[in-house]
Amino acid sequence: MSPRRQGQDDESQIRFRPNPKGNRPRTKERPLHADAVTAQVVTVDRGRFGCLLGGFGSDAGDDLVITAMKARELGRTAVVVGDRVGLVGDVTGSAGSLARIVRVEPRTSLLRRSADDTDVVERVIVANADQLAIVTALADPVPRPRMVDRCLVAAYDASLDPLLVLTKADLADPAEFTAQYAALDVPWLVSERSDEGIQGLDAVRERLAGRVTVLVGHSGVGKSTLVNALTGSDRAIGRVNDVTGRGRHTSTSAVALRLPGGGWVVDTPGVRSFGLGHVDPDRLVGAFPELEAGTDECPRGCTHDEPECGLDAWVAEGKAGASGPARLESFRRLLRARVGTPDY
Repeated sequence: MSPRRQGQDDESQIRFRPNPKGNRPRTKERPLHADAVTAQVVTVDRGRFGCLLGGFGSDAGDDLVITAMKARELGRTAVVVGDRVGLVGDVTGSAGSLARIVRVEPRTSLLRRSADDTDVVERVIVANADQLAIVTALADPVPRPRMVDRCLVAAYDASLDPLLVLTKADLADPAEFTAQYAALDVPWLVSERSDEGIQGLDAVRERLAGRVTVLVGHSGVGKSTLVNALTGSDRAIGRVNDVTGRGRHTSTSAVALRLPGGGWVVDTPGVRSFGLGHVDPDRLVGAFPELEAGTDECPRGCTHDEPECGLDAWVAEGKAGASGPARLESFRRLLRARVGTPDY
């Protein structure tokens, strides 16, 4: 064998390039970021997050909002308005500074919706709220009860306290509309326009004080007008189309705003539908404690809206109280709204 051939077959002659990274032991452990500061997301805009230093519980006057990006180590973890997060990097909030979100704290609540009723993939809208205010006009545009019902389902699913805020009472009497929700024990507030401004704001302020409230509603119902009056902000205000009777989208993304008297409101873009494909009927019945115990008599896989449902006998025997029949009918109306045709 020739020396040249022998050298080619001798592995000891193979040369290796030094690779410093290859000498570093691999680990799946993530950095703890013990020095991360606490903040809460108030805006989301194209991969940039406005984070309030200290969170919603911070004192008024200390509203330092830091611009941040999501750290690569968070992967596909969604970050939404209301999330409590940990920040590292430049947290001075000075012009041009940019911090990193390295941690998303456990959420106390999640307001979610799906793309449609056949899609079980949920989209998180807002985190860590405790109240959902459904804003609907009594006229111009006309109220859409099925849409309100869908928002109520989303509120119960998220364990948020629902609240109806009815606007434009100067154009229509609210009695007929509110009668549909009497059995649900959903509180409602009424506002109307006058030459002196918006009447009924004080009652709305009192209900929202000290809480984190998400406002949802169709475009054109006066939601942005209400937010501006409550917070002193300058959100764009749209008008109702004279032909379609629908409002034009003015809010393009969710934003959290501090209330002068304490508490926060999260203004969301106007919605045309609210997909509920992710909602489990057994979670929804949890919002009706007088009915929930009766589900023990239901057959396996019961939808609670079928002839074999055990709730009918439970209510007929008076175990749900005097309001049981009305409550059961309201519960089933929400179930049908969950799988029915959305009110666009």
